[in-house]
Amino acid sequence: MKTFFLVFYSFTLFISSFHPLHADESFISERVTFTSHNPFSFSDVINSYEKLKKQEVFGNLVIPYDSLNPNKKFPLIIGVAGSMGWKSHHLDYLKMYQDLGFATFELNSFKSRDIESTVGEQNQVTTAAMIVDAYKALETLSNHPSINNDKISITGWSLGGAVTLFSAWLPLKRAINKDLNFASHLAFYPPCFFELENLEFSQSPIHILIGEVDDWTPSAPCVDLVNQLSNFSNIDITVYKDSHHGFDREGGLEINQNGYSFKDCMFKLTEDGDVLMNYLNIPMSNAFLQKVGFLFCATKGVTIGGNSYAREQSFKFASDFMIKTLN
Repeated sequence: MKTFFLVFYSFTLFISSFHPLHADESFISERVTFTSHNPFSFSDVINSYEKLKKQEVFGNLVIPYDSLNPNKKFPLIIGVAGSMGWKSHHLDYLKMYQDLGFATFELNSFKSRDIESTVGEQNQVTTAAMIVDAYKALETLSNHPSINNDKISITGWSLGGAVTLFSAWLPLKRAINKDLNFASHLAFYPPCFFELENLEFSQSPIHILIGEVDDWTPSAPCVDLVNQLSNFSNIDITVYKDSHHGFDREGGLEINQNGYSFKDCMFKLTEDGDVLMNYLNIPMSNAFLQKVGFLFCATKGVTIGGNSYAREQSFKFASDFMIKTLN
């Protein structure tokens, strides 16, 4: 009998070596590196894209493992973190997507540039640079043998939400890549406090999730933007009642003294990609001019923290949205 059990155990180990039995063995992870650029502003991208300084960027690609169909191509979701970098709730979404059968890509715009956080600065790694990163990731991963290049979506939080939203703005997209499109854009609490001269956005589905009482990236401008774009693009918004910035985090509310509150700001965004200061209408085309422009309307000190109901609902919405737009 002892011999039988030893033989059975050895046979079990032999079989398990061919089949991933544990959750962490059901995925293949690889680091992907590509060449991007370092623009400061949208204007740099639109007007001087070919002259931009090059930048090596990397990210972590996770692909489901299908032993019965090793040549299967998977839909992909590119994730973009906020100005504090990757946090646990961001990774919770990626894990959810992986469990649903999607590949995910954790874009590391900050670590690629040796930056930990841009809170209170917003100029060390800019939205423009991260949008270029996202498109360069899209170009690279579209050629991956395990990725369905017609089914690649983008999602992001706060600063990453801005990347997600404005990667659908056609003046930027045309400058970077006229051929490839994201299948959908899911933006969590992005900054929407812009009056746009050009209202051309991608026809791919775009959705904004934001907290009603967000004082970092306020909800009212996002509602206004969606209303403006509703006749031109496939965009919608969900506003979670009594919820602040980072409503999908776990834990209570806290004050971040370094974060800029933009609740009293509304900047003009020209067709050429210039963001103009309030009152003076001077382009905030570098870090110094941006700080000057913020002095006219922005204050420091913002509220951030989770709302359990909004968190639950946003995870459900994100799951349904990706299933709908990627299947």
